[in-house]
Amino acid sequence: MSEILNIQGLSAGYGPLRVIHDLDFVIHSGERVGLVGLNGHGKTTLFYAIAGLTGWQRGSIIFNGKQIGKTRSQGPGRYTHQIVRLGLAIMPQGDEIFHGLTVDEHLDSGAFTPSAWKSRKQRKEQVLDLFEPLRNLLKTPVGRLSGGERRMVSIGRGLMTDAKLYLADEPSLGLAPKIGIGVMEALLKIDLSDSAMFIAEQNVALLEGRVDRVIGMHAGKLKGEASSALSMQLL
Repeated sequence: MSEILNIQGLSAGYGPLRVIHDLDFVIHSGERVGLVGLNGHGKTTLFYAIAGLTGWQRGSIIFNGKQIGKTRSQGPGRYTHQIVRLGLAIMPQGDEIFHGLTVDEHLDSGAFTPSAWKSRKQRKEQVLDLFEPLRNLLKTPVGRLSGGERRMVSIGRGLMTDAKLYLADEPSLGLAPKIGIGVMEALLKIDLSDSAMFIAEQNVALLEGRVDRVIGMHAGKLKGEASSALSMQLL
């Protein structure tokens, strides 16, 4: 298996606040890796650091063979579009969607690269196969959808690009248990082949038996790889 992501000595934060501290880990192609921890302990900040969205960061991040880390203090997001073009798909937590766009338009917005745009119809069919309820909602503004439907749209947008690494940030957050399970099951049906998936979750039960390994995070530090059962103790 080839390395998709190699992080060494990564620290990051916002203004004077350091949120994550000297992290080291590697994700290989074909892997699904879970990241568990309470809110406020650095899971989202780690994802933001990978995407270049933190206020500042230092340390090495090698993604898809390219160095995207080192010391950075410029405004968040300055190079995020370049990182996305390397193959990063971000599925943010909550309802970070374009409420005025229809489901169809929203999915099209995820086809960021030229090759993804050319194959967007095929990609959209794959998304609709995973999330069948969206098939009859394509012309509906996403602001009118239920919480579960909006989460499907958000994840579907991430699936429309040429991804080597999927970052899924708390896909079950705020959803009823049954809907959260359905969203997670659909997410885990994605054929990774030579890509990888990194899933941040508080609900460890949703990851148990479904991912290759689980990493605990507490107070901005990784607590090592563990089984899902052991990871529950970290929370």
